[in-house]
Amino acid sequence: MIVFGDAVAQWVCERTQNDYFPGAFRGIGILKNEEIVCGVAFDGYNGSSIQIHVALKEGHQMTREWLRAVFDYPFNQLGVKKIIGIVDSGNPQALRFDKHIGFIEEAVIKDAARLGDLHILSMTPQQCRFLRKKT
Repeated sequence: MIVFGDAVAQWVCERTQNDYFPGAFRGIGILKNEEIVCGVAFDGYNGSSIQIHVALKEGHQMTREWLRAVFDYPFNQLGVKKIIGIVDSGNPQALRFDKHIGFIEEAVIKDAARLGDLHILSMTPQQCRFLRKKT
């Protein structure tokens, strides 16, 4: 079941080592057996872009329906031009996943992350294959 709210955002922040501030994030998750198993937390909305943080409990999968909800929020509801993902080079799985679903690497800042380099990735609505086509 897809769920929304602060509990999801807090769950994601705990797993991505981000500081959680109530009300500063928008969370969209998957609830299975009363437990959050997947989620995103959006923050840093400035009218043109927003940042995304993603967490997935081991052994679980994201669904296409959830991915559609995740990308509908920033692109269709907020109307942002770009979603920004910031990934530590010490998390190669996250880098591979982000690129696999359509994020493009825009910059690498050497030695700026906890475990190495900081990768800045982005996605525009035109690059997003999970948006429902408007008729």
